[in-house]
Amino acid sequence: MKTFIYPAVFIKDEKEGLYKVFFPDLDITTDGTIMEEAFLYAKECLIAYFTYAEKYEMDYNLPTDFELVRSSLKNGEIAMLIDADIE
Repeated sequence: MKTFIYPAVFIKDEKEGLYKVFFPDLDITTDGTIMEEAFLYAKECLIAYFTYAEKYEMDYNLPTDFELVRSSLKNGEIAMLIDADIE
């Protein structure tokens, strides 16, 4: 089993009533109606990404240092580390 841990940035979109999530290192996004749902979808998104990447031997970026991501946040953005366990 491999574990991948990547920083994700959560942004509350007041206009659409969603929490948008993006992984700066992987160029993938997802969203959820509440923070907890957005977190779960982010985890599922990361698992799907790395399942595919491993199956097809794709190259991918290494994760940026979490503190660097946190220091670059704009007002209202939240950074979290998301993990994905791949068989």
